[in-house]
Amino acid sequence: MRFFGLKTCDTCRRALKDLRAAGIEPEVVDVRADGLEEGAIAAMLKALGLGVINHASTTWRGLGEEERGLPPEELLARHPTLLKRPVIEEGGSWTMGWKDDVRARYLGE
Repeated sequence: MRFFGLKTCDTCRRALKDLRAAGIEPEVVDVRADGLEEGAIAAMLKALGLGVINHASTTWRGLGEEERGLPPEELLARHPTLLKRPVIEEGGSWTMGWKDDVRARYLGE
């Protein structure tokens, strides 16, 4: 399991705490510190669509119109903190966020 998030994100911290309490130790990718690999970006976009870009984020609000118009792959490569978090990949399957349906999938709730 790969867990894409930010160490400063409350939702990511809660999700990691829940996963670890369930005995799951994911490979954590801090998108600010580690960035996003091209292959991961392509797979996320294919599986989850453009919804992976957080248009309500502080990062998005700080972008100019020219940058906002970049292709999504390039936008996430330049500004990985635009990623809605967390994004989890397990066995080629992808999820986004930490709502009840995602929690149930990984924690069996």
